[in-house]
Amino acid sequence: MTTDPWQTDRVDLNGYLQRLGVPALAPSLAALSELHEAHVRTYTFDNIDVLLGQHRGTALDAINDKFVNRGRGGYCFEHGSIFAAALERLGYRVARHLGRVGSPMEKGRTHMVVRVSVQGVTVLADPGFSMSLLRPIRLADGAEDDYLGWPHHVRRIATAGGSMWELYRRRHEEWVLVHTHDDLPVHPVDIVMGHHFTSTHPESHFRRRLMATRHLADRHVSLSHETVTVRRAGAPTEHRTLRDSEELGAWLDELEIPLTPEERSRLARWRDEWR
Repeated sequence: MTTDPWQTDRVDLNGYLQRLGVPALAPSLAALSELHEAHVRTYTFDNIDVLLGQHRGTALDAINDKFVNRGRGGYCFEHGSIFAAALERLGYRVARHLGRVGSPMEKGRTHMVVRVSVQGVTVLADPGFSMSLLRPIRLADGAEDDYLGWPHHVRRIATAGGSMWELYRRRHEEWVLVHTHDDLPVHPVDIVMGHHFTSTHPESHFRRRLMATRHLADRHVSLSHETVTVRRAGAPTEHRTLRDSEELGAWLDELEIPLTPEERSRLARWRDEWR
């Protein structure tokens, strides 16, 4: 008997789909796009548990409890892990890959993406980024997508080890590199190692600043301990400084992050101590 190294059986698939408000459909590009967008709109990208020193790691039982039972979001290793597991349970062909945010010559492989093969096409799914794709984009050199006014573009770079794939986002009339990922195979231990660095290394930005973002119905909101940024498709970006912890709390409510009163209090104290 073959043991699944990713332990996808630990995901409560029915509970996950109920959270997203989508049915269990046979694999297709349309069903995958619906699932991806529902995930990105349901769960925040955030590092709150890292800042509070209460992150339970990247095992699927811990992620399932956090996402499905408590309705909380997290960062890429959690989003990518539960999304990939749910897809495999639904019958999709899935490959997990690690990427670099920023210059591939300077940054470590601390981002997780998911490749999905369905209906003869391979697409890049990226449900766990601060400004995630709303739906997967075709993984082909030169592929573009302008879904709901958020343009993205894929480029393939040949390397000695295979390929490096670059994802770009259109911003202010120019293409800005979002991240890269390569063809190297990924094993569960690689996710554990990446998470360990991002959640514990003193120079990791996940330990030094609050990040909480979400695609809302009509805008994308990005919250830090100092600022709030609001983006709307085709409109100028709004960016301003937060006044105090009370306003931070109001934006946490706007993003519908289900924190306990004790967690909110600790996060406010962390912000005050940081300042």
